[in-house]
Amino acid sequence: MYEDKTLTCKECGNEFIFTAGEQEFYAEKGFENEPQRCKPCRDARKAASKSGREMIDVTCSSCGNPARVPASLRNKPDVLCSECFAKQKEAE
Repeated sequence: MYEDKTLTCKECGNEFIFTAGEQEFYAEKGFENEPQRCKPCRDARKAASKSGREMIDVTCSSCGNPARVPASLRNKPDVLCSECFAKQKEAE
């Protein structure tokens, strides 16, 4: 049903492959637009947006392991580590 597509990154101008698997994932999630940036540019953009984020050390309320989370979660009663958060998302 889906076939690999070659797209051009609007950030760096390089071509990248939008694989059939990625297209299927986008369709399952209800995304209507194709990606406009290649993976390295998307990753760099994500990292840049997170670099200014203040992080704090907490204890996961589920497993008790230490975790590093955004400071905006400081006053939340149930803060999860990334592993427990991912497990919770999968269960939903």
